[in-house]
Amino acid sequence: MTINPEKLIELALTAGALTAEVYQSRSLSHPVFFEANRLKQLESSQSEGTALRLWREGCPGLAVAYGDVEETALVERAIALSQLNPPETIELSESRTAIYPNVGEIIPVETLVETGKNAIAKLREFYPDILCSGEFSCEVDTTLLINSQGLHCQYEDTSINYYLGVEWVRGEDFLAIYEGEYSRNQINLDRVIKDILKRLEWAQNNVTPPTGRIPILLTPNATAMLWGTVSEAINAKRVLEQSSPWSDKLGQMVVSQILTLSQQPDYKPYRCPFDDEGTPTQTLSLITQGRLEQFYSDRTTARTLGTQSTGNGFRPGLGRYPTPSLINVILESGTTSLDNLISRLDEGIIVDQMLGDGSDISGDFSINVDLGYRIEKGQITGRVKDTMIAGNVYTALKQVIALGNDCQWTGSCYTPSLIVDGLSVVG
Repeated sequence: MTINPEKLIELALTAGALTAEVYQSRSLSHPVFFEANRLKQLESSQSEGTALRLWREGCPGLAVAYGDVEETALVERAIALSQLNPPETIELSESRTAIYPNVGEIIPVETLVETGKNAIAKLREFYPDILCSGEFSCEVDTTLLINSQGLHCQYEDTSINYYLGVEWVRGEDFLAIYEGEYSRNQINLDRVIKDILKRLEWAQNNVTPPTGRIPILLTPNATAMLWGTVSEAINAKRVLEQSSPWSDKLGQMVVSQILTLSQQPDYKPYRCPFDDEGTPTQTLSLITQGRLEQFYSDRTTARTLGTQSTGNGFRPGLGRYPTPSLINVILESGTTSLDNLISRLDEGIIVDQMLGDGSDISGDFSINVDLGYRIEKGQITGRVKDTMIAGNVYTALKQVIALGNDCQWTGSCYTPSLIVDGLSVVG
């Protein structure tokens, strides 16, 4: 790190701060970009940010710097901001040292380039008219948190992030498919290529969608809408505000009994040993066979509720205070393949990509299907266009009747495909 965090703490205390903490984040990556079937560019990207939070006379001040900044100037800025804020309870973790070794191996840029070229060549063997894009990146991330009470936490991860995009233009018909993966130590594109080819095959014909209330098969890409709402509903801050419909449902059945949801901070390839307040993260049983088991919280929310932090205080941005947020949300998978899920449906729609932001805490949604397919008598008959699905997340989760065994990472959620017994479809 360019800015010395220990020196920042020392300067802050000398300037009159009662307590202080420093949060630093650094990222180094070498992304490789492909566009229109060709290598477009190579980049080297490095970012570094430092957040100093202090309390002077009980009043907080938070100042942020990016890159190389004079430590004294950052302290002066935080002190000045503290004079504008009212007093608040100081939330700092107690003294402990937890320094974790780097996990993961760096993949050379030359390997990333060759991998991307080979993947595009394989796709175009079957569909010469498609235009392929992609990004392949090996990234090293370092997180450091120290405070004036003796806390020193640090970890470093090396990860691989990649995606492939396909555009297929047939007259006035335009099709775009995107698939990717987050991994560690190696790139295995077989699954990504296989899934893209399968979706291209399904999209050979355009068909009219069935309308009304019908079963919907959501692939992992599309289920993110559901778990985003669930994450909000089990947020202890929402419970404190009484804005979650599950505020008083602890211990009760809230979703289908085939659903089990947990947080697993060490689930590969992701790793997060502590939150942005220095509290150790932990495995959380959130929903077990449909029953709501617990809420998650940061230090401030837990103190207000009279409970203990679950280690879920994360910063939405470097210049923001920690707030409750989940990591590595894992939905326990089923034992059925995607093909078998399809064969179960006499009539239905597969939703693979959506347009829109999904639902808010109310759970209501009305979303355009960006990529979807019609199922008739257990077979896919073609792609559906100009289609919208609507419903309520909480109601839909009670109507989940089947889970696939095809778990994939979608953001920070690891989830399989699933079937919702009935959602409203307008075409």
